[in-house]
Order: sequence, then structure tokens, then C-alpha cells
Amino acid sequence: MKWGLIGASAIASGRMIGAFRGNGDEVVAVQSSGQAHADKFASENDIAFATTTIDELLAQPDLDAVYISSTNEKHFPQAMAAIAAGKHVLCEKPLAMNVADAVAMVRAAEEAGVTFATNHHLRNAASHRAIHDLLKDGAIGEVLSARVFHAVNLPQALQGWRVDNAGAGGGVILDIVVHDADTIRFHLDENPVEVVAMTTGQHMGQGVEDSVMSIWSMPSGVQVQTHESFTHAHAGTGIEFHGTTGSIFARDVMSQRPIGEISIRRGLDYTPVTFEAEDLYARSVRLFGQAAAGQGRPAADGRDGVASLAVADAVARAAASGQRTAVDYGGLL
Repeated sequence: MKWGLIGASAIASGRMIGAFRGNGDEVVAVQSSGQAHADKFASENDIAFATTTIDELLAQPDLDAVYISSTNEKHFPQAMAAIAAGKHVLCEKPLAMNVADAVAMVRAAEEAGVTFATNHHLRNAASHRAIHDLLKDGAIGEVLSARVFHAVNLPQALQGWRVDNAGAGGGVILDIVVHDADTIRFHLDENPVEVVAMTTGQHMGQGVEDSVMSIWSMPSGVQVQTHESFTHAHAGTGIEFHGTTGSIFARDVMSQRPIGEISIRRGLDYTPVTFEAEDLYARSVRLFGQAAAGQGRPAADGRDGVASLAVADAVARAAASGQRTAVDYGGLL
């Protein structure tokens, strides 16, 4: 496949270009809001064409697909332009600034017959696929509750609009809660129904929240507790599932890297769970390419992106209102 990059971002250069090329694909063009930055990015990453306009990028010969990693408020118009041009789209999370726009993106892609996916990396991790299989096989019996701790220290290089620009989609909810929502949905195969939440923004956030805690109710009765933050340098990350016959403990698995440890506890006994590590983004790109060729589905499709955004939106509304809040999936799920 021939890819165009919409957004000359750190994740594009640090994760995705290597994944595309490792899959045998080509990266033929990049678009950024400033020509100087686009040219520098193209030179550093051996990309032939750089532009500031979406139209010029989409007009590149034999372009098959675009990867969108611009700031969040740009995702909707950029994806809609690419879909209208008949290109497959792999979009960073969140898909849009609101659920209605995300739903419109999914419906437009379905009508156009192009593959549309959300770059939710965690469900591509071998660690999470191992957890998924354990839950599916009943390794801990009936699941009673889950806990996600995804409180990290946002590096200085990634702060910028994420900590001071609500209009660009800044804040920890749109940045991290969407990941945890997708991961919980992946593991439990059900969609959160209601949430309660509280936020704070007193350490890093400048007009946006930098930490949030929430509780989600699932249709099955499972309760989910989550903690996301930009300000916790020493907490580590992980996910837990507690059931009637055991618990799963996973540490350092809420990561872009193929790392982490998993164990099952029954009583006082801990049994380690092994898994074969695989690059998360390489798997995402491989499955996307297969889906675009009519074979299978992306790791996380557009509907998954709508669902994760809907949960994040409910968390934001619950924190603002102080009330238990229903998740609105925009009629798509």
C-alpha cells in the first residue's frame, strides 16, 4: 500500500513509519500545517512529497490510504476529505471531538466502501491478547470487577496542546480514557452503560483536566474502576480482572511498548502467564492492510473508535455534572 501521512507527528515518525515500511508498504507523502515543518519531517524520514494541503496529498498518484495523527479537532474534516477521495483511513484516537462527528465518519466510510479504523494500539499487544484469551476461557470464572491504572507522567515533548488547549482536544480524558475504554470493551466484549467521575487539573493542566478517576457499570453487572493521569511519574500502569475463581494481575501493559508481566492469583498462589511479544503498531498495520484487501477486519475499526469516544464523553459529562451519566453511542451500537 502507498500511504500519505496527515500530520507530521512524533507518533508518525517514532512508531508508524517503521510499521508501514516493515509491512512492505510505502510512505509517499506527508502533510503538515507549516511547509517548513513538513519539509523537515519529509527529509528526516525519507518521504518524497511534503505539503500543507490535504487536497495535494490526496492527489498523489496511486495513493491508497492515509494515516491521520494531527491534533484532535482536525480529525473529522481530514478523515471526511480522505473518505470522499476514496482512500482508506487509519485515524488516531479520538476519532473526533464529539460522538456525532465520529458516527458520521464511520457511516461515510461504510457508504464509500473504504476501510476505516482507529489506531487503538493496546488491543494489539500480545499481553492484552493473552488476557483476552484467559477471560474468554473462563480462567478466573465469572468476572466481577476490573481495575485500570493508567496514570503516567506526560513527557515534556508531548505536553503542549494536550495540557493547555481544550479546543484542540487536550486533556487526559480524550488522550487516555479512550484507550482504557477500548481495552475494557476488548476484554469484556460489552459496552459500558453508565459512569460516574471526578477530575482535577491542578498540577499540569492549564484549562484542561490532567487527572481523572471514574467508575463504569457494564450490562453484565461488572464494575470497572479507572484512573488516568498526566502527572504520576512513579505509579506504573496495569489492569486487573477479578473473578469468582481467581484474579488476573497485569503490570506495565498499558504501554506502546511490547512489555509487561501477567499473573493469575488463586488464593495465595500466583501463576505467571507467558506471551510472545510483538510490535503493537506492526500488527495494527498488518491487519489494516489485510482488511483493505478484503480479508478480515482491522484490529479496531471505526465503530470501536466511536465506542471509546462515547465512554470518554460520558466520563467528561459525569465529572462536569457530578451525576451518574449514561453513555450515548450515537445510535451506532
